[in-house]
Amino acid sequence: MAVIDRETESALDATRDRYGRTIDHRASAIARDRRTQAALATYAAHLAEQGHQLLHAARSSLDQLPKVPHTAAWRELLDALAASHAEITRVLDHPAVPGSAGEREQHTTVWPHLAFWAEYGSIAADLADQHHQPGPLLSTEDKHLWTEKARAARRRGALDPIESWYTADGRLITLAYLVQDDTSTVIALAGDLDTAGWEVIGHYEHESAAGHALPRAVPPGVLRPDAASRFNRPEPSPERPVQELLQEVIEARTAGEVSEALLIAAQQGYEAGPLVRLERLSIPRPASPMPWTPSEGSNSAPGSMPWAGNLPSSPARSTTRPRISPPRSACCRHTAPRYHRGYGPAPP
Repeated sequence: MAVIDRETESALDATRDRYGRTIDHRASAIARDRRTQAALATYAAHLAEQGHQLLHAARSSLDQLPKVPHTAAWRELLDALAASHAEITRVLDHPAVPGSAGEREQHTTVWPHLAFWAEYGSIAADLADQHHQPGPLLSTEDKHLWTEKARAARRRGALDPIESWYTADGRLITLAYLVQDDTSTVIALAGDLDTAGWEVIGHYEHESAAGHALPRAVPPGVLRPDAASRFNRPEPSPERPVQELLQEVIEARTAGEVSEALLIAAQQGYEAGPLVRLERLSIPRPASPMPWTPSEGSNSAPGSMPWAGNLPSSPARSTTRPRISPPRSACCRHTAPRYHRGYGPAPP
């Protein structure tokens, strides 16, 4: 979907003028239609038959995970993915006549469901992957020995963290290279490297072996409900490059011309100028309340549901702390399909 999205955006850019306004609406419609056809073909090849199995495995894993505040949101997400899967397979099983108005309407209806799976399908895959059984743990004696080696390496600057993640039981796991005598060993640490309580729980020949032996990363919990969607971007508002606005100010001969150029840069509303958009970007937003509860009788778009991410808060970052790996999907807002009472497709 990311490849399809990039190709579509390139095609759509060719239909817009220098300010981002669509000037070739026919070519724009053709590009979006090709996008939906390509997404349907991809879904048919990879998910049409396996979608139900994936969701069943995800639900089964969820039953075995420790209860957390966002467990209910995960279940509702899986229900929403199942509803979208049913809509997509219905279109695949009963396609409209190619080139007809019915096909265009069908594509308009099914695209938000395809985008929904593109955004959130990896969460279902992450949940299904929780079935993974970790490898055997170190003995108490080996654990103490390797922990002392790792602590000594950290003191001399020879412990190089690679990646960290949280497990379903709330533990912070860190992969690191332990460098000793010109050789490096991949080790796994449990706990916060900035505190005194961390310990080594395994050592491996390479990162791949560690990945097979260690507990999986916990899937995202509850993401921001107001995040933007890469697959359902709104029509871009017309804009003018800042360089052009600055040049107009430089070339202005009267105060009125200067005022007009500055007004364009600072105007509010749909055609907001670049200075206003920059200000909006820089203003910090308050964190979304957790957990999020839909209001009675609300019709919410899929992306307005806060799936994912309410993970245990990480300790303060230090210069030696590795980057915590982000979830493989980002939350996005979708304009459709509408969801009845917060979850599930709205009745027609």
